[in-house]
Amino acid sequence: MRKGSSRILLLTTLLFLSQLASAQAQDGSSSTNQFLSISLAAVIIIAFLVMVKAGNKLLQIQTKKPGLPAYVNGDAAIILKRGFDIKLKGAATGKVDEKVRVDTFAMQPPNFRGVAPIPKVEVEVGDTVKAGDHLFYDKTESAVKYVSPVSGEVIAVNRGARRSIVEVVILADKEQQYRQLPAFDPEKNSREKLVDFLLDTGGWSLLRQRPYDIVAQPEFVPGNIFISTFDTAPLAPDLNVVVEGRGIAFQKGLDVLAKLTTGKVYLGMNANGGAAPSEVFLKATGVEKRWFKGCHPAGNVGVQIHHVAPVGTKGMVWTLGVQEVITLGALFTENRFNAERVIALTGAELKMPKYVRTYAGANVKELIKDNLKSDHVRFVSGDVLSGQQKSPGNFLNMYDDQLTVLEEGDYYDMLGWLVPGKPAPTTSRSFSNFLFPNKTFKAETNLHGEKRAFVMTGQYEEVLPMDIYPQHLMKAILTNDYEKMEGLGIHELIEEDVAICEFACTSKQPLQKILRTGLEMMQEQG
Repeated sequence: MRKGSSRILLLTTLLFLSQLASAQAQDGSSSTNQFLSISLAAVIIIAFLVMVKAGNKLLQIQTKKPGLPAYVNGDAAIILKRGFDIKLKGAATGKVDEKVRVDTFAMQPPNFRGVAPIPKVEVEVGDTVKAGDHLFYDKTESAVKYVSPVSGEVIAVNRGARRSIVEVVILADKEQQYRQLPAFDPEKNSREKLVDFLLDTGGWSLLRQRPYDIVAQPEFVPGNIFISTFDTAPLAPDLNVVVEGRGIAFQKGLDVLAKLTTGKVYLGMNANGGAAPSEVFLKATGVEKRWFKGCHPAGNVGVQIHHVAPVGTKGMVWTLGVQEVITLGALFTENRFNAERVIALTGAELKMPKYVRTYAGANVKELIKDNLKSDHVRFVSGDVLSGQQKSPGNFLNMYDDQLTVLEEGDYYDMLGWLVPGKPAPTTSRSFSNFLFPNKTFKAETNLHGEKRAFVMTGQYEEVLPMDIYPQHLMKAILTNDYEKMEGLGIHELIEEDVAICEFACTSKQPLQKILRTGLEMMQEQG
């Protein structure tokens, strides 16, 4: 196309010059008119061809740009210029440890946004359950059943503030027993019957809806469904390890999702170099693949949605994690609710960071048994940016596939603003960190300061690769300005998307908490 356009442009120019010479050799007004007509036509043609060439360059997929690995193979790719990678010590490595024994698990209603604080619990202490049996449901959405991840005995139903249900705890059997499900072929049944099947078997609780990041509402059909196949958060698990040996269930999950949407199922693929993604991801069918190259938060599904098919103020999409897709597929390939999870145990305070195989909602203390360097630590379900603090007796959140262990930073630096501190990750180039891009750091929990005036710095925009002004949005939330909140893109964000902004924030503002407040306000407004 380029060569053809160049040849046409050259021939047009030669024609124009020859006519110009001919016109100059003639006299009279007719020659002048002819000259002007030819000149105008030539200018129009040249301008058109220039626009075509410029358009071709804009429409060329990003794989033509330098720096993309060969395995992208000409597929559509997006290169993100903004973001920041926080490189910490303590990443999980090696093969999955199959021998870690966890005896207690919990389903936690607060993990499922949109569920009432006091759901209807269908079991009592002392009851025995199989994996996949109903545990509770939301009284306002009674069709959606939340099921047990393991078989065993219900040993506690723990309550929190205002008698809210926070945990349904199960002592697991040594040999897992599963609720056997009837064989169901999605291809031979309607979407309505498929929805009913998922509602009853626990599969529906795996689906999350944006905006608001709530459990998907059965009465709505999503415009698209998005799955990110890589995670760029600090110490995040390698999802290529997670999906190993689960290709059949993963593909079946994708097939099921394709029947639930009127749009497309998008896979966000990792183009950050190194080895190619797992064959499970590369050979996935019935989906649209979009490659992403860039620093964190490039792996966030929210960032990928923003660059592929933004939600907008009236749109609605669903998202899932890779392991949720596998569990969804297993409902049809294994005829059971298989909540098996590969969990990354990470952090510099562990003797041996590693991958372990267990089930969703595993007990924290049992996961890290005999693996701590010291007891003065903090446990985080998820990553250090957007995870939730846990006590040793707590349980991993349903959607988390990472447990991070950090040194507890409960100390005070005298004149800390004046005295050089320990090396730490930072976005500021006033420190020498940028000279050593591959250096890793030991993370701790000390904030090295306190909440300050909310000043305008432009730091958020430097690390968030979205066409959104986070600082303006946060101030709109704080002032309850609904119109500005909507106009500034609140529907496109959840906490994990602004977590990197919170890390970079000079003012040390709790941006994730502020955003959730704003999302709840918008949700109440309908």
